[in-house]
Amino acid sequence: MDLQLKGKVILVTGGAKGIGGGIVRACIGESAIPVIVDRDATAGKQLQRELSNAGVCGLVTAELSTPESCAQAIAQTIQTFGRLDALVNNAGTNDKVGLEHGTPVEYLASLQRNLLHYYCMAHYALPYLKQSQGVIINIGSKTAVTGQGGTSGYASAKGAVMALTREWAVELLPYKIRVNTVMPAEVMTSLYREWLDTFSNPEAKLQSILAKIPLGARMTTIEEVAAMVVFLLSGQSGHTTGQHLFVDGGYVHLDRSLS
Repeated sequence: MDLQLKGKVILVTGGAKGIGGGIVRACIGESAIPVIVDRDATAGKQLQRELSNAGVCGLVTAELSTPESCAQAIAQTIQTFGRLDALVNNAGTNDKVGLEHGTPVEYLASLQRNLLHYYCMAHYALPYLKQSQGVIINIGSKTAVTGQGGTSGYASAKGAVMALTREWAVELLPYKIRVNTVMPAEVMTSLYREWLDTFSNPEAKLQSILAKIPLGARMTTIEEVAAMVVFLLSGQSGHTTGQHLFVDGGYVHLDRSLS
């Protein structure tokens, strides 16, 4: 299947590693031009070098904590490549700012880390996405639907992302800009591994999680999430907008007693 992404400039926030890195690799595999936007300069350069023989990959080192830094990331992309065809909002972290053990100040900081830059990146990208009739993909989280406990900031940010996806899909209809959210659940990234290692018996904790995933009792792979993203970026999904697509082995919606 030709996904019609050759030469498309696709900006991926948090693109140096984890799910973002998987999306960047998948874009290269479709002959697109991904632009890594990440605060981790070392990881970004390493991935850029890794992909140098496979295609063109841009890199913007930025901490997306302010509107100004988001505007600069877009400006640098345009300065380098002259266009923007898609934005993948992916950067964020499950920072465990809860209701009982968090504070209002920490909660606001969590929203800034996990939500503000989604809006800012889309806002500053919009003039260029209008020109290209481009695409916005937001990476969400099952925590917005299932709850997790102890993570009010991250969960509410991801709930807002789901709402913004529908809101932007409506607002941007006149420009033929499609907006969708991809919703992972249990994906083995480096951050996920770090979280597992906080338990006294990480392997037992992992096995208890796997047992609750209906399809195959296994984690979703980064590549499976990335494959959904590039499909939604492509012309093959040209009539799909305003959707929340769960790539989770049935974790959220199927009866876990089936596993």
